[in-house]
Amino acid sequence: MQRTLVIGDIHGGLKALQQVLDKAAVASSDTLIFLGDYVDGWSESAAVVEFVMQLSLQQQCIFIKGNHDVWCEDWLRTGYADSTWLFHGGEPTVSSYSTLSLETKQTHLQFFERMPYYHIDKNNRLFIHAGFTSMHGPQKEFHSSNFSWDRTLWEMAITMDKRIERDSLLYPKRLKLFEEIYIGHTPTLYYNMEVPMQGCNVWNVDTGAAFTGKLSIMDINSKQYWQSVEVKKLYPGEMGRNRD
Repeated sequence: MQRTLVIGDIHGGLKALQQVLDKAAVASSDTLIFLGDYVDGWSESAAVVEFVMQLSLQQQCIFIKGNHDVWCEDWLRTGYADSTWLFHGGEPTVSSYSTLSLETKQTHLQFFERMPYYHIDKNNRLFIHAGFTSMHGPQKEFHSSNFSWDRTLWEMAITMDKRIERDSLLYPKRLKLFEEIYIGHTPTLYYNMEVPMQGCNVWNVDTGAAFTGKLSIMDINSKQYWQSVEVKKLYPGEMGRNRD
């Protein structure tokens, strides 16, 4: 059986990623869609990037670019480490690259550069790290930074009155553009939830792996999901991004 599985923000937690892939019994026939933020937080950011690159040689993978990936990409390209990035998880990422060759770093840079900001599948389902603001969809977005930073799409989706039907004039036009939208970026922990959340036709799969939460992987057809243990338990003695 071929499945399409979507994976939330990893933030350097390679052990958590390997755990959810095992729990979901991922096969080479499955398509994996990663929602971004592979790096920043736990100590294995470079190893995560290397792992998913190798994984893509075995099966169909789609890698969406997140805001932390943009930061890491800029650093790999220029050698300049933005102080805001370092504070918000960049320090362990820099450390994870300290023993790697220039050739490997260049390969990782090219990997980041190839990542799209969003993906729309044949069933008109959108996969994007954060969101978009244009009423005409991400294809017409003026600021590409919204793809990796915008939270208004999710905030709108979860505050919508559930009684409003999709064909109502009051239903947000942005949400009508796609059958479903899958995002990361905003941890469900912010809403005291440890599992993927749904707001209207938007699914949030970032369950706080960078902080005190777990990493999640979801079958987009059945909506079944699997989770790692709390990622902090896999990296004792580390802070992740919990100082934010």
